[in-house]
Amino acid sequence: MQIWVDGDACPNSIKEILYRAAERVKVPLVLVANSILRPPPSKFIRTIRVAAGPDVADDEIARRCEKGDLVITADIPLAANVIAKGAFAHNPRGELYTEETIRERLSMRNFMEDLRSSGIDTGGPAALNRKDRQTFANNLDRFLIRWLNYGL
Repeated sequence: MQIWVDGDACPNSIKEILYRAAERVKVPLVLVANSILRPPPSKFIRTIRVAAGPDVADDEIARRCEKGDLVITADIPLAANVIAKGAFAHNPRGELYTEETIRERLSMRNFMEDLRSSGIDTGGPAALNRKDRQTFANNLDRFLIRWLNYGL
């Protein structure tokens, strides 16, 4: 049972919450990124550096994660891949993706990508705010309690 983090895309404030959670519940946390990350020293936290390029970190997480692991990512295709493997996917805003919600998210992502490719400016997600961070921390705690006590 491990927590995998899409380290390049994960906001630093969310990483800090994850570092504290890994220490508190003594669960391995692995950050995968193509840049150098400097997490706090801990026997529960490690990093994997991958080559630069689109989706290289995502592909590495999808390859390495196992059934029952938790993946922290805002990347919808990565979330879909890990859910298909029997892992869990949680985004940095506090949403736990499910088999049902990920299909809807994939459809919306593909629709927005089609709009962007036709020249329409769709904007981007709003900046992560204090409420988002609190929602993430609360939902992560709930998930970890269930995960550790009941094995989900």
